[in-house]
Amino acid sequence: MNMKIFLITLVLMFGLGTTLVAQNKKAPLKNDKETVLFDVSMTCENCQKRIEKTVAFEKGVTDMKVDLENKTVQIEFKKTQTTVANLQAAIEKLGYEVKIHKEEKE
Repeated sequence: MNMKIFLITLVLMFGLGTTLVAQNKKAPLKNDKETVLFDVSMTCENCQKRIEKTVAFEKGVTDMKVDLENKTVQIEFKKTQTTVANLQAAIEKLGYEVKIHKEEKE
């Protein structure tokens, strides 16, 4: 009799324990991405390729578009893993002048 009670108690404790652990997981943030547009002093295709190859491997970068004609770099990144300042510094480290793009008012 005591063995049955012990086994039932053990099974219940194990079942409740796994339920509590499963509920404790955090859901990923849905709006954790941000996009920034930089004006960069690049002049040729080699500049473009250098920026693409280097900045793409920065922590948190999820997408990037380099526009040589307009001399801009658009970067989508996870806000929880990096900042605009870190991304700007990564491009400046390559030797380019970098400014956050200001929208022209019509």
